[in-house]
Amino acid sequence: MDDGFLMEVCVDSVESAVNAEPVRGPPAAAPGRLPRRSPCAGLPPGLLQVVKQCVRVPVFVMIRPRGGDFLYSDREVEVMKADIRLAKLHGADGLVFGALTEDGRIDTELCTALLAVCRPLPVTFHRAFDMVHDPLVALETLISLGFERVLTSGCDSSALEGLSLIKRLAEQAKGRIVVMPGGGITERNLQRILEGSTASEFHCSARSARDSGMKFRNPNVAMGASFSAPEYSIKVADVAKVRTLNAIAKNIL
Repeated sequence: MDDGFLMEVCVDSVESAVNAEPVRGPPAAAPGRLPRRSPCAGLPPGLLQVVKQCVRVPVFVMIRPRGGDFLYSDREVEVMKADIRLAKLHGADGLVFGALTEDGRIDTELCTALLAVCRPLPVTFHRAFDMVHDPLVALETLISLGFERVLTSGCDSSALEGLSLIKRLAEQAKGRIVVMPGGGITERNLQRILEGSTASEFHCSARSARDSGMKFRNPNVAMGASFSAPEYSIKVADVAKVRTLNAIAKNIL
């Protein structure tokens, strides 16, 4: 990757996607620098279409039929396949998914079937990896299956806490797959994570809370679980945070 780096920003709205691309430039990578891309969780086709119209960086779509674990039923697999086809139809540049067996191993049969639907687009195995029984064995499985990269917090609560395993995984990979640190990465810890992991790609949300424009507010109603974000606070990718993270990575890599 010739002294370049890639910052992947997780987005779930058009505003966040636009904010994740504050420095406009040509779609191709400039010398010594890689384009950023934005994985979008559970992205509806309409949102994907508009995001693709508004940004010039590649957009990777996460395929996740529900929250919870990564052990999927036959019907959920059909949903995943349908979502992959729709994402490809509406311009996705890559896909992101993960699937495990009940004993905490990579579900090779399901991943093989989903990869076949994804091709020729590149595919990332997401943080389902952090729930595997043996990460070193799981990494070799992903390499043999043909995943381009794996997103991981080092099987810990954040990439900073899992830093030693991330470095070990990168050393084991030897360039056969990209090991991308992700999970709790901020401008306060990015330098330590990049230097400690030797990674040249990383994943972040770079979000800040923005107050809603609603003037009338009903404080008695919440549209989700008690631990969900308040109805009148919107989390979006922060341009200043994106630029700061970008500058830190550029100085290090």
